[in-house]
Amino acid sequence: MTKQRKIYDAHTHIYPGKIAEKATASVGDFYDIGMRQIGYPHALVESGRRIGVSKYLVCSVATTPKQVRSINNFIHEKCEKYPEFMGFAALHQALENYEEEIDHILELGLKGVKFHPDFQKFYIDDEAMMPMYRRIAEAGLPILFHTGDDRYDYSAPHRLRNLVDRVPDLVCIAAHFGGYRRWEEAFQCLESERIFLDTSSSLFMLDKAAAVDMIHHFGADHFMFGTDFPMWDHVEELNRFMALPLTEVERDQIFYRTFETLFDMTE
Repeated sequence: MTKQRKIYDAHTHIYPGKIAEKATASVGDFYDIGMRQIGYPHALVESGRRIGVSKYLVCSVATTPKQVRSINNFIHEKCEKYPEFMGFAALHQALENYEEEIDHILELGLKGVKFHPDFQKFYIDDEAMMPMYRRIAEAGLPILFHTGDDRYDYSAPHRLRNLVDRVPDLVCIAAHFGGYRRWEEAFQCLESERIFLDTSSSLFMLDKAAAVDMIHHFGADHFMFGTDFPMWDHVEELNRFMALPLTEVERDQIFYRTFETLFDMTE
């Protein structure tokens, strides 16, 4: 771990200062996990700096339609302030003017969309969502989905599989090794050139051998390192990841190369 590495964090959350403590606590309560940090943008940078993170995918989730525009403007504002941030937009399944908002997202220069079906209470493969997904795909925006949770069925991995089969041009990132606490299901159904996965909020619970099996099954070129900040501390997540018996080539692929390829950052 003394090697100086290029590291990108492909899964982080930030909130405006006036709600950051409350929003962070709410997420911790939902999962019954003690949050390591508070989701202030500056706290993200301070935490990531300790392991040398040079790029962060930042997002937030809209739990009502009226939150969408303010969240997207906030994410854009923080990307302007912190050039190491890459912003993903919020959308909501009940947003009526979603086409207008997607145009706004493109104008802001945001690079994708984040959904959390368990918070937002919709099924990933809901037929009513297909027009919105198709418009997102037409806009060339990938979707980062919270995926998996054995308490709910909204974000089950098989539902993401259904979606990808229905919308051929859509690129998706399945968070949490493709399915938090539903890793066997993810292993069985999420293999696709258009599905990427991140390592966030999994390695504290997922068996090391199972994690490596999943990386080899899907390929390191379909995995990205992510912390789910502020849920976890960067040093803590790096230590968990480095404990996996992977090659240096595989580690670098997951730390930054997949991210660079997905977002066309390679020269």
